[in-house]
Amino acid sequence: MPQVSPDPDLPLQDWRLRLYTIIFEADTRAGRLFDMALIAAILLSIAVVVADSVPALHERWRQQFTWAEWCFTALFTLEYLARLACTRRPLRYATSFFGVVDLLAMLPTYLALLFPGAHALIDVRVLRLLRVFRVFKLTSYLAEYRGLGRALQASARKIIVFITGVLMIVLVMGTLMYVVEGPANGFSTIPTSVYWAITTMTTVGFGDITPKTDLGRFIASVMMLLGWGTLAVPTGIVTAEMTSQRLSATPAPTTRTCHECLTEGHLPEALYCLHCGARLPHWHHEPRH
Repeated sequence: MPQVSPDPDLPLQDWRLRLYTIIFEADTRAGRLFDMALIAAILLSIAVVVADSVPALHERWRQQFTWAEWCFTALFTLEYLARLACTRRPLRYATSFFGVVDLLAMLPTYLALLFPGAHALIDVRVLRLLRVFRVFKLTSYLAEYRGLGRALQASARKIIVFITGVLMIVLVMGTLMYVVEGPANGFSTIPTSVYWAITTMTTVGFGDITPKTDLGRFIASVMMLLGWGTLAVPTGIVTAEMTSQRLSATPAPTTRTCHECLTEGHLPEALYCLHCGARLPHWHHEPRH
């Protein structure tokens, strides 16, 4: 009798459920050990690439570095295939942020066979260290990260209005400096003058263009003082939103993931996914000692 492929609409069972809990979650001892071993492998693989870029080490340990890199690539390839095998919807994982990062973590080694320069792209593996928030269950940091994201999202419209106002100011001031200073003093075009206004208002001041007239210097002084003032505006907006988020703080999330959309951070008592609405499976976890 031919083997029937698992129905993606059925819940995960047996070895797929156990493998999924170990690989995608970190609330069990096996899951934490797996993720810690994975992060150690990522750090070692990045160290190998960095060391291989040093000419003296490359000449002395070239063969060892090559073998080590292929071992790491084989390990990450097996891990990627295991993730595809234990998820209900492999394509959804493959097209997710971490799915793309996991794929990019191993592709450079294979591409280096055709394009030697692609070997340097292996450092993209450092993005996989984002999993450290899950591994050690740093819920306080994870909660702060999510709170900052929500505050930025809630402040988006206010910040857009603020940036629009700043752009209007630099356009007007840049045009004014073009009229006051002129091409003779380096303000050759309005775009160049606007560039000067942006660098001045943001307190960067590269110094490649400077006003020479007294009126131009006065305008530059006003721009600098205005720049100091504008720095406080977006900071105050985001801080106010973060304070609001903190006052309405929710209990610390877990690494519990939805088998449908693969999003994590659900509360222990949650019954449905907060993103796609799918019913959540039983939460597999072990108490920490």
